[in-house]
Amino acid sequence: MADNVPRGAILQRDKETYAIVPRLAPCGLLDVATLRLIADVAEQYQIPIMKITGAQRIAMVGLKPEDVEPVWKALGREPAPAVGPCVHYVNACPGTVVCRYGQQDALGLGTELDEKLLGYGEFTSKFKIGISGCPMNCCEAWMRDFGAFGRKKGWTVVVGGQGGLRPRLGDKIAEDVSSEEVVGLLYKTMDAYKKLGTKGERLGTTLDRVGLEEFQKLVLG
Repeated sequence: MADNVPRGAILQRDKETYAIVPRLAPCGLLDVATLRLIADVAEQYQIPIMKITGAQRIAMVGLKPEDVEPVWKALGREPAPAVGPCVHYVNACPGTVVCRYGQQDALGLGTELDEKLLGYGEFTSKFKIGISGCPMNCCEAWMRDFGAFGRKKGWTVVVGGQGGLRPRLGDKIAEDVSSEEVVGLLYKTMDAYKKLGTKGERLGTTLDRVGLEEFQKLVLG
């Protein structure tokens, strides 16, 4: 069955139809032209379910297998990574662009990271990033493998958060850093994860196994 799965598609519960998650909305941002394209394609191929996901994307669900490739062609977009040991997504809130509570430019930093890192790997498991413009953390930095949230003096950076069967809050590794420093810490975090992680292990589990101090030696040293 795996050999017959259409490109970029995920088999659904009925074992007959597929879902796809195109790269349409970096950090949840959409424009009128993209919305019109989505509506036109969904109508043309009679896609029954359009679902906004926790990754701030639009999943197109219920495609017939023979329609998957034509839909990709009609959209003119590539699949967004949804499985595998790589960067799955970057969440970002409105930050200082429109939100009255925003203290740092979450959308600016988030879209930069989305452009640079979506699909980046290979790690030992999936890797998720959350960027919030203030300590209220609408994009749940504490629950992401790498997260940053804004304060007046700069960004606070946390690592190792996750949901799932064994939820874990992230560990704080830096405060009052610039956007450029956040990017640098992210790359160092990913490098350390590659070095220390074991197969199937999320970053938080790696931190619990090796200890935060050992991890920080690689990231902050």
